[in-house]
Amino acid sequence: MAAGSYLLAMGETTWPAGCEARAIDIADVEAWAELMAANEKTDQVGMSYSQQDLIDELTGPNLDRAADTLGLWADERMVGYAMLLTAKDVLDVDRIEAAGGVHPEWRRCGLGSALMPWLIQRATDLHAQNHPDTSGEVHDSAISTNIGADRLLRKFGFEECRYFFDMKRWLNDDVPQMPLADGMLMVPFDTSMDEALRASHNEAFLDHWAFTPQDAASWKAWCTGNRAFRTDLSRLVLDGDTIAAYVLGFEWEADTEATGIRELYVGYVGTLRAYRGRGLARAALATVMRCGAHDGYQRAGLGVDAASPTGALALYESLGFSVHSKSITYRLPL
Repeated sequence: MAAGSYLLAMGETTWPAGCEARAIDIADVEAWAELMAANEKTDQVGMSYSQQDLIDELTGPNLDRAADTLGLWADERMVGYAMLLTAKDVLDVDRIEAAGGVHPEWRRCGLGSALMPWLIQRATDLHAQNHPDTSGEVHDSAISTNIGADRLLRKFGFEECRYFFDMKRWLNDDVPQMPLADGMLMVPFDTSMDEALRASHNEAFLDHWAFTPQDAASWKAWCTGNRAFRTDLSRLVLDGDTIAAYVLGFEWEADTEATGIRELYVGYVGTLRAYRGRGLARAALATVMRCGAHDGYQRAGLGVDAASPTGALALYESLGFSVHSKSITYRLPL
């Protein structure tokens, strides 16, 4: 059922006076970018979006923008939004990822409470449609300082289930050079190794919470085919033909423009289980950071699961990263 059909089912009186609701389309990205910038200024999540970034979101795989996005409008101004992303493959639980927000000037007017029933109902239908034989959950995340988001999610039955740290490290401090284990070879990313890298990533993250394997389309859209991906700031550690570990770097230009700080974002770090404990990811990450410093990046950033089974938090702290902020993931069983 498309977004418009859900609106008819809920009735026009659901939305606060002066608001119109409809799916988000490409023509809306300028207004959407203005909403996202206003929210970032208030909430300080550390994520900024250009109009092109939002076009990428709307045209990405596994999103039906006509059915799975919703914008709230006051005249020509977008004042709230919600969207849902599904996974093509599921290992244990069908986790549907939600995102949304309300313009700071329109908060405490009932917009969030109006969006939530649509979001929950749509997630319920997506689960029944795509993976009915598994258990299902809808997930949403918020920075820990966003008290309003916490109250709204709890009001609709969501509970805290996981915590993630955003970590930073200034690159004007010396980055130590880490030796590579005997027999291993570190090389820059090359497109000829892309499919092998995707396979290694899917294997490396099998024991991570909420992981779902990345299909080829998602991998291209959000990783190696993404505009933010930096091949020269990515390294693979090889044992013969096996990609044993990898570190992939990104640069989000909208963040640089918003903060004035050029940040090398380490979007992917992984090691195959059979190769853990040998310092492979440590050596690759140190190399990537030194390359970033040489190329004029001022800071490195990354996100980590606070309860990662691989000891990733300790690894990053040992390389000089410190916690910048904490986000909370909430879940609601479907």
